Amino acid sequence: MQRRHFLRQAMHTTAAATALGIPGVHLHAATAVASTGAPKFLFVFLRGGMDAASLLVPTSSSFYYEVRPEIAIAKPSADLASALPLSADWGLHPALRESLYPLYQQGELAFVPFSGTDDLSRSHFETQDSIELGQLNNGSIQYGSGFLNRLATQLQGPKPAAPMAFTDQLPIAMQGGLRVPNTSLRNLSKPSVDTRQSSIIAAMYKGTGLEGTVQSGFAVRDQVMREMSAEMDAASRGAITAKGFELEARRIARLMREQYALGFVDVGGWDTHVAQGGATGYLASRLDELGQGLAAFSQEMGSAWRNTVVVVMSEFGRTFRQNGNRGTDHGHGSVMWVLGGAVRGKQVVGEQVQMTAATLFQNRDYAVLNEYRSVLGGIFQRQWGLSDSQLKTIFPGFKGARDWGLV
Repeated sequence: MQRRHFLRQAMHTTAAATALGIPGVHLHAATAVASTGAPKFLFVFLRGGMDAASLLVPTSSSFYYEVRPEIAIAKPSADLASALPLSADWGLHPALRESLYPLYQQGELAFVPFSGTDDLSRSHFETQDSIELGQLNNGSIQYGSGFLNRLATQLQGPKPAAPMAFTDQLPIAMQGGLRVPNTSLRNLSKPSVDTRQSSIIAAMYKGTGLEGTVQSGFAVRDQVMREMSAEMDAASRGAITAKGFELEARRIARLMREQYALGFVDVGGWDTHVAQGGATGYLASRLDELGQGLAAFSQEMGSAWRNTVVVVMSEFGRTFRQNGNRGTDHGHGSVMWVLGGAVRGKQVVGEQVQMTAATLFQNRDYAVLNEYRSVLGGIFQRQWGLSDSQLKTIFPGFKGARDWGLV
């Protein structure tokens, strides 16, 4: 596939963006073509608070099985509903047997349990914002400045790393001084303006300062729609089922493979207060969908996969004990997934403790022993050779990178 040279001009006014009527494509600045041999990073944000203890099962903890009598994942055994063995202390949810477990065995997937932020609110919105801002909660927060925007700013140079948010709205993580484009790939099969309307709009701006921007915007829409139309037809009219998410992940991979070095995508549906399920059920289905999508992303990246790191995390974990509705409530510590061809996987790393009643945070949750900024800082340092001063710009109040040989 030849590299596509679109998204070169910015949308300078909200009125122009509205007039264009380009579904899901929002141009905020000029972006550069990313070399397929350069480092690539995708941040996958699971909104809703994913249950870390179901994904990464603490199989050596008898306490886990005592406090989750109906939703615990069984220790590894010949039973296909049991956890997949990772180490003496940890197992993986069986829903990921066919998708991500092979990546773990190949050394391209690792986990960092007891991870998270210093935010203690247990509010979805406050903690999501806190993570995306990437700043210490010390009263001097600079709103509208996300950590991925600051990362992209540090990577501008002779060969700038082109960022893209694969979302309907520009997420906080990508907001800031550097203008970043965003595009939702879910609704590209439903253009809001047809060819005739496009010609009328183009004529309106002909001879004005926005003529080039308008033409560039339509070129973006046409290029992306041609690229994705076949997959959209197979996606059950765009519904985000397991297959739908897989197709979306493949689209993201194609764009990142040829065009972008930094990406952001978010996936909802992780707030499991009621009927969470165990080896099967609601959460298992969500994990299966996500796993299939991530596996598809790795396949579609092709040779660029060897330079790629994907980090998956949620705003917080959930209570270690199940509640009265066979679900779990908002927690604190969680788990970060780190996968990619550039990852030294097949390991569960970071500071850890044996899970007992005595080691629970506030008598209910995983503790945060591995601050997420330190984990990401170690990854960014390895990927791009960033200095400590650069990392402190990306993460104000940064206390130092933690490496653990992940990259």
